[in-house]
Amino acid sequence: MSVILWILAALAAISLSGWVFRLAGQKITGNSPRFRDMPFAVAFGYALAAAAVLGGVWLWFQPGATFFRWAVQGFVIFAIAAWLFRLLGRAVGTAGTRKLFRQMPLTASFGILVILIYAVLSIFAGVIAPYGQAEVFDQVNALPGGNAATGGNPDHLLGTDQIGRDLLSRLIYGAQNTVGIAFVTTCIAFFLGGSLGFLAATLQGWLDQVLSRAVDVLMAIPSLIFALLLMTIASAWAGSEKWLLTVYMVLIIAVIDSTRVFRLARAVGLNIVVMDYIEAAKLRGEGLRYLIFKEILPNAYAPLLAEFGLRFCFVFLTIASLSFLGVGIQPPLADWGTMVRDLAQFINFAAFSPLTAALPLMAAGAIALLTVAVNFVVDWMLHRTSGLKD
Repeated sequence: MSVILWILAALAAISLSGWVFRLAGQKITGNSPRFRDMPFAVAFGYALAAAAVLGGVWLWFQPGATFFRWAVQGFVIFAIAAWLFRLLGRAVGTAGTRKLFRQMPLTASFGILVILIYAVLSIFAGVIAPYGQAEVFDQVNALPGGNAATGGNPDHLLGTDQIGRDLLSRLIYGAQNTVGIAFVTTCIAFFLGGSLGFLAATLQGWLDQVLSRAVDVLMAIPSLIFALLLMTIASAWAGSEKWLLTVYMVLIIAVIDSTRVFRLARAVGLNIVVMDYIEAAKLRGEGLRYLIFKEILPNAYAPLLAEFGLRFCFVFLTIASLSFLGVGIQPPLADWGTMVRDLAQFINFAAFSPLTAALPLMAAGAIALLTVAVNFVVDWMLHRTSGLKD
C-alpha cells in the first residue's frame, strides 16, 4: 500500500507543479496566449518531463545505475552520430540525395545510419570478426574485459561462451545470419504475397475468392504459435541435417507472413485496377504481366515499401523468438536469439561485474536497436508518401 501512496503523492506533486507553472507563466508574460490558452494536460506534461529529467539526474549518480548510465551515453552518442550523418548527407552526394537529407528528421537519419552499420556488419562479417563463428578455444566462460587477473583473456574482449567460442565474433556473425536470413525471408514473403495479391485484384472472380479464404484461414491462427508448431514438425523431417531446418524455417515464416502482404497488395490493387489508365491498357491489348508489373506495381510502390520495413521487423523478431526457443537458426551458425538464451545466466553477475551481466543484453539490444531503426525509417517514409506536411 505504501507504494501506491507514494505514486499518488508523486502524481499530486506533479499536478500541483504543472498548475503553478501555468499560473507563473501567465503572471510573468502578462497573460500571453501561450500560457492563457494552455490546457492543464499540457502543463502537466511539462511538469512530468521536468520530474523525469530530475529523476534521471538523481539516478545517474547512484552507484548501482551502471546500465542506466550506459543507456544514456549510448543515446547521446547515437544522437550525435545521426546529426553528423545528416550533415554529411546534406553536403555530399547527388542533388536528389542532398535534398532528401535536408527534409529528413533526425530520427530517420538515425535509422538509416543504424541500418547501414548493420548492413556493413552483415556483408563483411568474415572480415570484421576476429575469429570464426564456430571456432572453439581452450578457455571457456572467459569473462569480458580482457583482464587476465579477473578471469578474462586479452584475445577475447567480450569473453567466450560455455564451449569456448569468441562472443564478439558470434555477435558480429549474428548480424549476418539473423538479419540476412530475415531479409531473404521477407523478400520471399513479398514475392509470394504481392504476386498473388495483385493477381487476385486483377482477375478477381473465383481465384480471388479461393485465395482470400485460404489467407483468412491462415491469418486466423496466431503466427508465432503456428510457426512453432510447423517448426516442431520440420525438425523431425530434417533429422540430423541442421541446415535443412533453417531452410524450412525460411519457407514457413515466408508463407505465414505472405498472408499479410497478400491482404495489402490485394487492397491496393483493387483501388488501382478501376483507374482509367488500367482500362486503356486493357483496350490496347496488354497482357496480365504488363498490367501487374508496369501499371499496378509502380503505383503501389509506396505502401508496399513501407510494409516491407514493418514486415521485416516482424520476421526478424519471429526468427529471434524461434531461435530463443531452440527451433530457429541452428548451430554452428551464430544468431542473437540463441545468444540471449545461452547467456541469460550472466545477468546474475550484475552486482560485481556489469559488463558480464551485459552480455545477454548486447544481443537483445542489437535486436531492439535494429527494430527501432527500421520503424523510424518506415514512419518517415509513410509521412512522405501520405502527403502530410509539417
